Amino acid sequence: MSFTTLDIEGPLRLVVVGAGGMGRAWMHTIEADPATELVGIADLYPAATEAAAADLGRDLATGTDAVELAQRTGAHAIVNATIPEAHHPVTIAALRAGLPVLGEKPVAATVAEGLALAAAAELTGHLFMVSQSRRYNRGLFQARQDAEALGRIGIVSVDFFQSPHFGGFRDEMDSPLLLDMAIHQFDMARFLLDADPVAVVCEEYNPPWSWYAGNAAATAAFEMEGGARFTFNGSWCSPGLETSWNGAWRISAEHGSTVWDGEGEPETKALSDAESKAGAEVPGEGIAGSLREFTEALLHGSEPMGRVHANVLSLAMVEAAIRSAAEGRRVRLDEILDGAYESALATTTDIDILTVLQGWPSVRDGLNRGSRSD
Repeated sequence: MSFTTLDIEGPLRLVVVGAGGMGRAWMHTIEADPATELVGIADLYPAATEAAAADLGRDLATGTDAVELAQRTGAHAIVNATIPEAHHPVTIAALRAGLPVLGEKPVAATVAEGLALAAAAELTGHLFMVSQSRRYNRGLFQARQDAEALGRIGIVSVDFFQSPHFGGFRDEMDSPLLLDMAIHQFDMARFLLDADPVAVVCEEYNPPWSWYAGNAAATAAFEMEGGARFTFNGSWCSPGLETSWNGAWRISAEHGSTVWDGEGEPETKALSDAESKAGAEVPGEGIAGSLREFTEALLHGSEPMGRVHANVLSLAMVEAAIRSAAEGRRVRLDEILDGAYESALATTTDIDILTVLQGWPSVRDGLNRGSRSD
């Protein structure tokens, strides 16, 4: 499924929606990229936009309505850095107004909303790409390239142990680790395996010393397409000898193994008949890589990672893991997708978007129209 490209002279003109911490990170990243230009900041709170503009040290157009601001400033696209609950309405409005969108993860607050956004992108023909920024890491790309030389991959595992004292809403969430963090590692596993999830068994719990109200630790074992297994073992309340924020990875394959600490260079031990190639190409690091790939896609039509149809499955992994832990059973991803599809059909009020959803032979068929996991 193709999307509309842009024929423009000069940099890609962008409006950032959301003037919080993540929005400001995007603003500085846009400012540092010569291929892009920040032309406006939108937020429901005018004081927040003014403070963000002051932080950048220059005058910028501001407003409370992202679409109106984009039209006023001649923006080509928007970067949606709002809270997850606002991802759906902000992105729908932008796509409907003819504006491509680069959004912060997750795709939306729920898989059902993510499916509606996939249908909206399909309806309008405009690109909606989700920034899974931890995919954009040279070590991760190298680990994948090294593992590809090892034959069939059977096991991918990650340990994630950190002890952040955030304060605020995360301390009160029911499932802070799974809901707010694990999507990064789940998405990275999809990238490493070039495969999507089939089913999961998950248990979450809260160590007795935890300062979180909800469960801050979890183990999850995913069956992936092709039969490989991905295991996640993590905690947000484990001080001392912490892993990197990317986690500590091990890839076990037919002709050897690759380990990666999430920060440095991966280490691969291969049997004599396997060859590893150095120098994996990476679009860029972190959100700068997401921004560069979004720009390249809009200008040249190249397929970006994180296109909405493909990215929905990373959020579906989170919902499946949470349901498995809550109900104490193995949960198939199709169960999550089918339930979300029925919910999207029941709650979508835009008749044109609803018509697109109704035209999907199945939710998997609909996602496959514009889906690539790599």
